[in-house]
Amino acid sequence: MQTGKVTKEKIVPMSNLAPQYKRVLLKMSGEVLMGPREFGIDPETIDRLAQDIKETIEMGVEICIVVGAGNIFRGVSVAAKGMERVTADYIGMLGTVMNALALQSALEKIEVETRVQSAIPMQAVCEPYVRRRALRHLEKGRVVIFAAGSGNPFFTTDTPAALRATEMDCDALIKGTKVDGVYTADPEKEKDAQRFETLTYLDVLTKDLKVMDATAVSLARENDIPIIVFSIKDKGSFGKVVRGEGNYTIVTDRKEE
Repeated sequence: MQTGKVTKEKIVPMSNLAPQYKRVLLKMSGEVLMGPREFGIDPETIDRLAQDIKETIEMGVEICIVVGAGNIFRGVSVAAKGMERVTADYIGMLGTVMNALALQSALEKIEVETRVQSAIPMQAVCEPYVRRRALRHLEKGRVVIFAAGSGNPFFTTDTPAALRATEMDCDALIKGTKVDGVYTADPEKEKDAQRFETLTYLDVLTKDLKVMDATAVSLARENDIPIIVFSIKDKGSFGKVVRGEGNYTIVTDRKEE
């Protein structure tokens, strides 16, 4: 029996709704930055993402970001092939710093003030992570990109995203993916898969839905931070989600009747 509300399509009329959240954390996988490429960073894609972020800031939203490194290096898969897991994870963390610096460059090119803070200190290229400093940046309208995960191996970037969202007192954790929400099955393989419009944290954990890793979901649940999953591939989709428009899945403890 399905415990979440599912829908095949959510049709919302165009509007000029005000943003529903004052401060959000945007979690992006490294694969998002690849665009149509097989690896690395696609310049057109990262420029489009930067423009979407700028437009959302202009709505009055404070934004911090966590980006993965799957377009450069994936620690778990490399470790499975023989590299020590801890070493592989640290290499992956360094990959997130590379992506963060690339995104910072794209944002500052369109005059969006940005700061990169790394959990692994490397003062020559970015700031060390300091919570109070990050909060001051957000209050001044700057984008803060958190790099190097939590600085600890054995965690995906999902957990640091939930951690930073909690530390920054964010109103929502918004995950940009290649699909417009969470489905009953892989929509690329199952044409009849239906999208969940709403889920509870417990739904995600008990059904082992691949929204974020279990630690991240539990942390969001403990701190009552909604998780919103949407497709970041389409231009302007980030701003729509912040306004409550478009297609997405929202994970909270508040169930709809």
